[in-house]
Amino acid sequence: MNHELYVSLSMIQHNGMRPQDIVVLLKIVISKDDWMNKTIAEDLYLSPAEVSYSLQRSALAELVDPSKRKVMRNALLEFIQYGLPRVFPAVKGAVAKGIPTAYSSPAISPHLMTNQPSDKVVWPSPQGSSKGESIHPLYPNATKAALKDPTLYELLSLVDVMRVGKVREKEIALKLLKERFNNPYA
Repeated sequence: MNHELYVSLSMIQHNGMRPQDIVVLLKIVISKDDWMNKTIAEDLYLSPAEVSYSLQRSALAELVDPSKRKVMRNALLEFIQYGLPRVFPAVKGAVAKGIPTAYSSPAISPHLMTNQPSDKVVWPSPQGSSKGESIHPLYPNATKAALKDPTLYELLSLVDVMRVGKVREKEIALKLLKERFNNPYA
């Protein structure tokens, strides 16, 4: 790691990754190269300072390059596959009205042969029209951001599969995430 980056990051108290850090990185993956912190913040309903702190945490975790402009896609995929389910697990809650996510979302449900209507998973939301077991999104405004950006919604739904899915569902979600990550501006 670049010594200057390490020194500047070590001056900031680091308490580990936060769930919104994953969403910031996903948004950057699907953004054009000339993205700005301010735009990412507006699109994700975060403050510009929170996006800046997020990028600092991600640089320390080596999920972005030292310039904080390029997402280390393979490292992010590895974190999503192995770390995310352990660090930010989703717990299914009560049946609620909401937005389909995980294996219930349009991003993956066509790839599954066993998706039963009774097995839906949703982010609770009055704007949703589906009923299913509820899970909380990675951060409070993720649903709002996903409704504004269909590509982000797709990625967040696939990430949720990694949080609540079974082995086969996770394999399919990971394959789909890799395809999206290899497609610039997904």
